Amino acid sequence: MAIQRLHTNRRMSEIVIHNGTVYLAGQVGEDLNTGVEQQTRETLANIERLLKEAGTDVHHILSVTVYLKDIDAHFAGMNSVWDQWLPEGVAPARATVEAKLCEPEILVEMSVIAALP
Repeated sequence: MAIQRLHTNRRMSEIVIHNGTVYLAGQVGEDLNTGVEQQTRETLANIERLLKEAGTDVHHILSVTVYLKDIDAHFAGMNSVWDQWLPEGVAPARATVEAKLCEPEILVEMSVIAALP
């Protein structure tokens, strides 16, 4: 089966689709001058947009890795937005880790794997 890559540049593809599975590159918010809650909302909106483009949606997310700049300071805020966003009964496998992110203003980044319907 062919590998489909969307929004590809020299280093990465935003979306990779293979064998019924959608892989999203790490997503961050647009406005990095906001707090973790707003960055989380924007990150989740980007994820929804890319999943839709790939032909799937939040109900088909299999796994999410959440990267937080400061897990002690940002875990509760990120989860408050996550819990409002995620529909009941479709919680994916998830890991949350503290990480040094590529820009100091980024407070949260998420990487997603989803199934095609």
